[in-house]
Amino acid sequence: MASAGLQFFAFMLALFGVFGDITATLLPNWKVNADVGSNIITAITQMQGLWMDCTWYSTGMFSCTLKYSVLSLPVYIQAARTTMVLSCILSAFGICITTVGMKCTKLGGDTDSKSNTCFAGGVCFILAGIFGLVPTSWYTREIISNFLDQTIPESSKHEPGGAVYIGFISAGCLLIAGVIFCTSCFQKQQGAWIYPPKQQHFPSTEQENNAGYNLKDYV
Repeated sequence: MASAGLQFFAFMLALFGVFGDITATLLPNWKVNADVGSNIITAITQMQGLWMDCTWYSTGMFSCTLKYSVLSLPVYIQAARTTMVLSCILSAFGICITTVGMKCTKLGGDTDSKSNTCFAGGVCFILAGIFGLVPTSWYTREIISNFLDQTIPESSKHEPGGAVYIGFISAGCLLIAGVIFCTSCFQKQQGAWIYPPKQQHFPSTEQENNAGYNLKDYV
């Protein structure tokens, strides 16, 4: 199994990934539209997220509207909601599982059981990273395609917001953490196959006594 320090580093990456996943899911700035008028008082910044749309005015006022209707949303937003929630759930499960299976903890039983537990937690992190990477990539593709579409007016075009970048970084952290945990399990199994434990054979006392009696017979 990998060293406890490497597993602890992967665990910290996973923690950052979990918090980033939850933050990206809840933030309303998945895409941002900044329209600056001739008067600074009328300048506004419109943000759209998975669960709400918010408007920030230059005067300091901030208002949000929840998206109550699910069926009226575009397909990529519905898919992003589902996959991001699944990513948060799987990453939370991965944190709980790897806490038991890490080498630096005293939980999880013997070495083989802890190794299998780490592998299960690594799989959860990898799946969570994939579920977090798919919606952010799809969402970014939709933003870019609408931005490059000449038929859409300039006032209706958007740019990727901070939540998208947080989602990308969180997915990367979860993928790296999952690979480290899964690799640690494979390294342990490979070492057991290449270097099998040596069995030591000790002569029994009965054989020694029998050999002694035989020698006396020849004297």
